[in-house]
Amino acid sequence: MMNIVVLAGGMSSEREVSLSSGTMVTNALRRAGHRAVLVDSFLGLDIPGEVMDVFNVEGEMEAVRVEEQAPDLEKVKAARGDSGFGTVGENVIEVCRAADIVYMGLHGEDGENGRMQAFFDVLGIKYTGAGYLGSALAMHKGISKQMVAGILKTAQSKVFRKGGDMDGIEEIGFPCIVKPCCGGSSIGIAKAGDQRELERALADAFRCEDEIMVEQFITGREFSVGVLGGVALPPIEIIPRGGFYDYAHKYQAGWTEEVCPAAIDGKTEQAMQDMAREACRLLRLEVYARGEFILTKDGELYFLEMNTLPGMTPTSLLPQEAAAAGLSYEQLCERIIELSLEKYR
Repeated sequence: MMNIVVLAGGMSSEREVSLSSGTMVTNALRRAGHRAVLVDSFLGLDIPGEVMDVFNVEGEMEAVRVEEQAPDLEKVKAARGDSGFGTVGENVIEVCRAADIVYMGLHGEDGENGRMQAFFDVLGIKYTGAGYLGSALAMHKGISKQMVAGILKTAQSKVFRKGGDMDGIEEIGFPCIVKPCCGGSSIGIAKAGDQRELERALADAFRCEDEIMVEQFITGREFSVGVLGGVALPPIEIIPRGGFYDYAHKYQAGWTEEVCPAAIDGKTEQAMQDMAREACRLLRLEVYARGEFILTKDGELYFLEMNTLPGMTPTSLLPQEAAAAGLSYEQLCERIIELSLEKYR
């Protein structure tokens, strides 16, 4: 039995997704016999007595529903005063230091860009998943593409800065995909089929971030492959119903059909799994991650990106892949912790 902090929430546009993941992980760890507590990294928590008392919590937490639209972060900010630690809430560090390990349930920004991992490394706090370097490399879509260039096949793309020149954008052609460079959960992503749609997509993406990527749109079937402790899990095919695999399709039950194990031949499955493992190696990703791929009708396989803290919500892909490999949700959570602790031995 361990004392475990499940760190979730935060101040990214994926806040609700993170809280949904974190709640499910906390409940799973409690069912497995651990003293787990969910901590919102931004709002923090009160400690009425001793720090260790926060782990004296039992029972199931109520599930967090992910709405169709991303949360209003200004309202979240207004709910908290100044903690003195920026985006880290009151008593968060104290409770994390008291834990045997912190399960990183954060999504987006500080949770996946390596900042929190680097902060914890300095403080000597153990945490799950990739370290700060791999997190930073994988989070930025432009940098991660440079890291795998010439080894993994990727779609033609170019990164642009807000207020900068847009030279070379015409080389991408139509249709194309516009993506914030460091965003997740498909927030700010749009497909453009002509110049007018491109201009609208660029404006929307630049409202999310100051750096965006314009990428050639590859027509094909979309897949995900998780990697756990160097072992690739069975691929899952993602089939959105009546639209693009956007924020709503990812987290609203019934909006997307997922097939796992995917209906593909053994050679293609092996190639996809090899690419996922190779991406982890190139991007310095430890413990676990989840890759995304496109398979064209001609059998060409394209690497899209790696997710360093895959979602653990009721509709998330990694738990479905793990289940196809014979791992229950509770076993998956414990395996992630077990592999993470090995980093520190």
